[in-house]
Amino acid sequence: MDDYLNEIDDEQLDELQGPDEESTGQLYEHFHFVADRGQTMIRIDKYLVDRLMNATRNRIQMAAEAGCILVNDKPVKSNYRVKPFDEISIVMDRPRRELEIIPEDIPLNIVYEDRKLMVINKPAGLVVHPGYGNYTGTLVNALAWYLRNDPIYDPEDLQMGLVHRIDKDTSGLLLIAKTPEAKAHLSFQFFKKTTKRRYHALVWGIVQDDEGTIEGNIGRNPYDRMQMTVFPEGDQGKTAITHYKVLERLGYVTLVECRLETGRTHQIRAHMKYIGHPLFNDERYGGNIILKGNTSSKYKQFIQNCFELCPRQALHAKTLGFTHPVTEQEMLFSSDLPDDLQQVINKWRVYSTTKEL
Repeated sequence: MDDYLNEIDDEQLDELQGPDEESTGQLYEHFHFVADRGQTMIRIDKYLVDRLMNATRNRIQMAAEAGCILVNDKPVKSNYRVKPFDEISIVMDRPRRELEIIPEDIPLNIVYEDRKLMVINKPAGLVVHPGYGNYTGTLVNALAWYLRNDPIYDPEDLQMGLVHRIDKDTSGLLLIAKTPEAKAHLSFQFFKKTTKRRYHALVWGIVQDDEGTIEGNIGRNPYDRMQMTVFPEGDQGKTAITHYKVLERLGYVTLVECRLETGRTHQIRAHMKYIGHPLFNDERYGGNIILKGNTSSKYKQFIQNCFELCPRQALHAKTLGFTHPVTEQEMLFSSDLPDDLQQVINKWRVYSTTKEL
């Protein structure tokens, strides 16, 4: 297995470290330039190839097509002409290796811990890794503080730490490796798809089939760099497979369990939107407006109250199973739904039985 890890390229290594379903969608700044006062208006690909060591113009053009080159915080194409004082950022979906991790005393909900690994129940609102726009206050900063006296753990070493990731506004279970050997073993399990991960999601609309499978390549939306989209045909994006099962139908929403066969950025969020059932209150994927129901003022107020109770996408990483890297014991963890999501589900249960609105 060590030989396997040594042979993979950077893109595959990034996939082993995450992203998990809900891996991030977060972008990390790798380079930053400010154009001089007297800057002549030249194409940005030419501007950058003169400033980035070992970068080819073709690779810069590919980065621009992927939405990774920002000028004044907006993505541009490779033919954009740089102007004086333009602020240029190159962002990627993984952090720079030299990013300094500052230990911060942030409370952690530790479900399990031994000398090799930890399982943490992450609350909604906590970013997992420092990056573009979120350099402090993250789960990794919290781990650096909690494990500050561990002589082996190095928060800046990508060979340990997060084995997979979930979005800032997704709650639930995360696996942490405390040694390089543990991370290699656990990451290999994610790569081989032998882990057990199930999410609970509240989605808009009544899902007709009791269970089903969603297949469709997922890649970054060419029109919105912060959103992923499904490419049902062709070779765009990466293979993505989500299995779902209806747990409860509640008026104009459905509570579903999603099991991941692959782990792509925003996989559940993009796949559920693709089949016409965006996650409840998922702003990035259009679930933060009334998509099903009636037009009464009481119903509108009911939805607004639900949005305020759970001000994020209604998604929770509920179960996590894997083989322990040392004992080879099968381990399975489950977490309760957080209060915000449980309260919204309870309100929909009352509504679905009374339908007074």
